[in-house]
Amino acid sequence: MSKTFHNYPVEQSMKLAVDAVVFGYTKETGLSVLLIKRKIAPFAHQWAIPGGFVHNNESLEDGVVRELQEETGLTVNYLEQLYTFGNPDRDPRYRVVSVAYYALVKPDSFVTSAGSDAEDVSWFAVNQLPSLAFDHVDIINSAIQRLRGKITYEPIGFELLDAKFPFSDLEHLYVNLLGREIDRRNFKRKIKQLDLLIELDETAPMSSAGRPGKLYSFNKEKYFSLKNRGFLFDMSF
Repeated sequence: MSKTFHNYPVEQSMKLAVDAVVFGYTKETGLSVLLIKRKIAPFAHQWAIPGGFVHNNESLEDGVVRELQEETGLTVNYLEQLYTFGNPDRDPRYRVVSVAYYALVKPDSFVTSAGSDAEDVSWFAVNQLPSLAFDHVDIINSAIQRLRGKITYEPIGFELLDAKFPFSDLEHLYVNLLGREIDRRNFKRKIKQLDLLIELDETAPMSSAGRPGKLYSFNKEKYFSLKNRGFLFDMSF
């Protein structure tokens, strides 16, 4: 028995937005998220992740870059699409579908400034977040899970380190991003096996233990060359 299908136009009343979870990291404060305090309703004077509606004449990527610049003064180097959030009730005004992104930055490298519809901008530790607008706590939690998974198979964590760093900083970074302790001996062995660190003829300032540590840099060119040949960055524990 044959079926006849009819293509009827579907009336939609929804808006498209972009949001950005901007992760920052320092050795002293650990992993943090950049938040803005909203000027306007809904959720006026409440903290939220940066974001807004996409203009008709721009791509999603251009939209999220613009919103970050307008609301925080930030220009990011590493930006990746995370997930699409489309619960019908996520915005009390109307149906809004948001394409979320996450970014990695070193907070000390930027001067943030609130603008557009933001009255304030500030960094918050991931384990000390304030009450958040919309479904932004869900978006942040999704971004944390993605970040923790991805650092085990791609060296994105190096985006958060200085160009020259002691090995202890790399170890501390992974402990912080993973949110748990790791086997230090096993970690060092795996890093050495990957052969992606350049040992420099420089040492870090004297530590409290009285022993200056060697400095290293990440060999990004070698990594991408190996990756193009099927190299697997495996830091799973």
